[in-house]
Amino acid sequence: MRIDLGNLPTDTALLHQLVRDMAAVVERRDGEIERLQQIIKKLQRMQFGRSAERLDPGQLALALEDLDADIGRVVESHPVVVADVAEPPAHRKPLPEHLPREEVRIDTDHAACPGCGGVLHGMGESVSEMLDWVPAQLRVVRIVRPKYACRTCGTVAQAPASERVIAGGLATPALLAQVLVSKYCDHTPLYRQSQIFARHGVDLSRSTLAGWVGGACWWLEALHEKLCANVFASDHLFADDTPVPVLDPGRGKTKTGRLWVYAREQRGWGGPDPPAAVFLFAPDRKAERPVTHLQTFKGVLHVDGYAGFEQVAARPGVTLAACWAHTRRKFYDVAKATGSPIAEEALQRIADLYAIEADVRGKAPHWRLAARRKLSASRVENLRLWLESQLAQLPARSTLADAIRY
Repeated sequence: MRIDLGNLPTDTALLHQLVRDMAAVVERRDGEIERLQQIIKKLQRMQFGRSAERLDPGQLALALEDLDADIGRVVESHPVVVADVAEPPAHRKPLPEHLPREEVRIDTDHAACPGCGGVLHGMGESVSEMLDWVPAQLRVVRIVRPKYACRTCGTVAQAPASERVIAGGLATPALLAQVLVSKYCDHTPLYRQSQIFARHGVDLSRSTLAGWVGGACWWLEALHEKLCANVFASDHLFADDTPVPVLDPGRGKTKTGRLWVYAREQRGWGGPDPPAAVFLFAPDRKAERPVTHLQTFKGVLHVDGYAGFEQVAARPGVTLAACWAHTRRKFYDVAKATGSPIAEEALQRIADLYAIEADVRGKAPHWRLAARRKLSASRVENLRLWLESQLAQLPARSTLADAIRY
């Protein structure tokens, strides 16, 4: 909005209108400035705050490991006086009871008292424990199937060969599981696993390991389908998605895909079904993804504010439940960035609802329903009315207004 200061109107009504127009522009710009300032502060917290250091976390972990190793070398270089009774330091956690124990007895060489030559009598034991590692090893399983022949009719009898996970493959199910866990849980790429096997004297190329992974995953697809059917048959699910970088062949870079997760968690209210979760990959965040995934689902779907879930709820039998954690996070970000007393008040009111939920967590459904009707319903309604009154007084583009609308 440009104003010719040398040619201002002289009419009072026009001047009033000009001031109102300028005030509206300033209000919009103030809201945009506040929004951008909050984004900057949020990014600064992510970059420099306690939860995310400026140094890459992986590099920081390596640096701390090197520091611990240096400290260990210094400690080991000092002379150590071994006590007669070895007791673990007070801060050390006991070793897990489920681990197998191998007893090593260290007895005295003296059959008689070294002081006077008298008879030695047992008076107890001093017991200490050390944690040991049994190195993993490869072994060859020889499958022997004897053959038998009938001299009367010439019939040959032999037990049929057992089925292998990968037809004609060398790997046992245990070895396949090890390769998969190392790749997908421990993030050890196949070329590095190939090097590890080479140290054991076995040449397994990366292409061979890749074939094993593909063959094993083919079998796991059936298990994944069963898990999906079990989870989507629930009447209450949590749904969310998270970005994941994926290779973009031909471009020499990565692109952003999405992992959609659908979880069943009933322990909070003593539900009968065990917790379970399924992950489904998609190349994007289009609404058609959850619509397709949840095509058979009927019940309550606990989600964030992603608009794509509205299409899921358009189908009969599906009810969306909003997530208080996401709502609270919006006000938390505003309070942290601006110190807004309105955001602080909203956080306190939400905390009161959380306290009520903490008291009824794990109780029977009718108990929780009664408590929510008696204690929570009025608080939620008062919160709604209060937020609506605050929203009417805020710039439309402010971050606090965005949090309230969310």
